[in-house]
Amino acid sequence: MNYTTQMDAAKKGIITEAMKIVAIKEGKSVEEIRALVAEGKVAIPANKNHKTLSPEGVGQGLRTKINVNLGISKDCCDCEKELDKVRTALEMKAEAIMDLSNYGKTAEMRKTIVEMSTAMLGTVPIYDALGYYDKDLKDLTAKEFLDVVEKHGQDGVDFVTIHAGLNREAVETVKRNKRLTNVVSRGGSLLFAWMELNNAENPFFEYYDDLLDICAKYDITLSLGDALRPGSINDASDASQIKELITLGELTKRAWEKNVQVIIEGPGHMAINEIEANMVMQKRLCHGAPFYVLGPLVTDVAPGYDHITSAIGGAIAATYGADFLCYVTPAEHLRLPNLEDMKEGIIASKIAAHAADIAKGVKGARNWDNEMSQARADINWEKMFDLAIDPEKARRYRAESKPHDEESCSMCGKMCSMRTMKKILNGEELVIND
Repeated sequence: MNYTTQMDAAKKGIITEAMKIVAIKEGKSVEEIRALVAEGKVAIPANKNHKTLSPEGVGQGLRTKINVNLGISKDCCDCEKELDKVRTALEMKAEAIMDLSNYGKTAEMRKTIVEMSTAMLGTVPIYDALGYYDKDLKDLTAKEFLDVVEKHGQDGVDFVTIHAGLNREAVETVKRNKRLTNVVSRGGSLLFAWMELNNAENPFFEYYDDLLDICAKYDITLSLGDALRPGSINDASDASQIKELITLGELTKRAWEKNVQVIIEGPGHMAINEIEANMVMQKRLCHGAPFYVLGPLVTDVAPGYDHITSAIGGAIAATYGADFLCYVTPAEHLRLPNLEDMKEGIIASKIAAHAADIAKGVKGARNWDNEMSQARADINWEKMFDLAIDPEKARRYRAESKPHDEESCSMCGKMCSMRTMKKILNGEELVIND
């Protein structure tokens, strides 16, 4: 192999197997994919050690991808339950899985996921550092932070969230500009605390070139985390968020110089009317790099329903430039999601992604909807179920309330508009009252 990363290959004019697979999935030419990867506008997270991966492209002009978060915590440390979530996420065709385990020795579970997952795998190495070294946060060294990233690369992780933009300047910006919810990023808050406790610079910022060398070695895509993302609509688009975003743009160019693929992470919580401007600004400041958003959640008052607040924001965000949606479950802000929460989060995120793909004019996106509409006009229930984003729920709902007339549903019965128009236009006898 005469290249280091997908980006290195693309710059050299080399077509990789991953590029071929992505081109087929997206209905685009291989040359178009190669050119976008070379420019950094598309990333193909594909660690050299992830042998079971079915590569996906994330970025400009491609289908909006979704990510599923899972992982063990101190209060919920059943690895088998989390692996069940992995299996379900794969069955539901999520393109990415992030193992956010933050308790104990997580390597075994991470390796198991790599072995079984066709989806790309992401992690947040700083979560693992505390358990890996069994130290207090203050006592971790800069080298140890980087060594954990290397370990995740060895294990086959495709992309890592690294909060490299949270430098000393950003910390001071946070202190000068009071926020309602301060720093809500878990990894960001840990780094913020470490920097303050040690009166030191962020190791990922100070030793960024070393980090890039690790990423290039394994072809890890660097997902530049937004430690200062807004955790409330009040804090959206503030000085702290924008300050970090400017730094992330500078770090993006440095990564590309070393042929390291980059994804930029974004908000967060944000009012609907601010989303479009934020997407345009991110793409501008970060030079067209793929954008990965958590939500954004468009209101703060819906615990138990944040898969909905997130899907609303995600659909708008992806319409205006976001390329990758991190799912949010109904359990957000309340507890670790269970399997059912995860399913609801995936469905909500898939709806948002597809709605945005229609708006963006992604090739083939409308065809799915047109097929469903035709099936409804034909009153072809089996085809409707097969085309549904959640076939199981669609079948269950119909079975729970069987209509008198099999052609219709229990809401309209023989007054069904589809039935009426089908019979009238086909010259068939129309009987409503019998």
